[in-house]
Amino acid sequence: MKKKILALVLVLALVASLAVALVACNPETPAETTISFKPIAAENIKFGLICLHDENSTYDKNFIDAAKNAIKACGLSDSQLVITTGIPESNACYEAAIELVDQGCNIIFANSFGHESYLLQAAKENPNVRFAHATGTTAHTELQANFYNAFASIYEGRYLAGVAAGLKLLESKPGNESYKLGYVGAYTYAEVVSGYTSFYLGAKSVIEEAGKTVTMDVTFTGSWYDETAEKNAAIKLIDPNGATKADLVSQHADSMGAPIACEEAGIPNVTYNISTQSACSKTYVIGSRVNWEPYFEYLINCTENGVTAVGFDWCGGLGNNPENYLVGGSVEVLEIGTAAAAGTAEKLAEVAAQLKAGTLNVFDTANFTVGGKALTEYLADVDTDANYEKDTQVISNGVFLESVYRSAPYFDLQIDGITLLDTAF
Repeated sequence: MKKKILALVLVLALVASLAVALVACNPETPAETTISFKPIAAENIKFGLICLHDENSTYDKNFIDAAKNAIKACGLSDSQLVITTGIPESNACYEAAIELVDQGCNIIFANSFGHESYLLQAAKENPNVRFAHATGTTAHTELQANFYNAFASIYEGRYLAGVAAGLKLLESKPGNESYKLGYVGAYTYAEVVSGYTSFYLGAKSVIEEAGKTVTMDVTFTGSWYDETAEKNAAIKLIDPNGATKADLVSQHADSMGAPIACEEAGIPNVTYNISTQSACSKTYVIGSRVNWEPYFEYLINCTENGVTAVGFDWCGGLGNNPENYLVGGSVEVLEIGTAAAAGTAEKLAEVAAQLKAGTLNVFDTANFTVGGKALTEYLADVDTDANYEKDTQVISNGVFLESVYRSAPYFDLQIDGITLLDTAF
């Protein structure tokens, strides 16, 4: 009995600690009232994970590792986790979800943007099963009580990685008055735009502080995971003829393609989701990732304790340990590489503390312009519809409020200093 009471106290404390994140993501989300979930004993919980690719994709591996860690942290057995891989963004996702229901899963999570509509269909047909989705946009408008969206303020992690990139450029080429960054993106979606913009702003902050300038070129692959395309895109940014264009390359793409191209060319690289220190020791500077373990643990604990109001949108942030905000949260900075500049750890700790305190905002409109003009207002497409209409004012007190009105990013502005080499995707 004491163990059960302690478990309930812990989950209530966890729910309370996450309340800020839930409210911050969507202050107008109504309470879920149409379903009342009953507690499920820990031994009867079964977690199903639907992955777009497999562990060869750095993106999918990040989810798989988080799910395994969450199962262990919650005291569940390996048999209570069912992982399905190679599920495309098609009706195959719906079929995979139904199969997981048939296998007894009472929590089902899908990890790719295009999975959402198919997972929602499964949720509507199985109201007693909890369905959650990464990077989704419709939970706060569908209001399906057993369907949730989740993400993290990864733009803060990208910004921190950008700070490290800026420090690297200043140290490696101290005689330069201007620098060029390169970025390999998958698609021109807001999630990617938000990521490369925050990365650029982080680098820009330290380079301009040193009295110098920086620009960035972005190219796209049209795929979340295509090692050949990602490597070629990085080579394009570096320049196949050997005359370096980009002084450093980062990416929002899911293979080792870009890091390997950088290692072969001797160009510093900033990663996403995994450290490449062991494979690319000469060029790996740093990386960032969304740590999904806290959210997975939250879903499991809510299921075990019958918590109904899980939140239609969940947005985790940096860790809560003042001694090191960079790890332990939903937004994490990966290990600092041997190629990083001296003083990187100290500078990142300083910037992370400012982000946590709210004295620094990644998308402070004083720090960027669009078409040569500062923004005072902007309508974003938050409530997704077929026409992608702009519907929500997202600038307040000089700050673009990213991931406040829903968890998935909606920053889609093309700011000055960033050039898109192609926009076909």
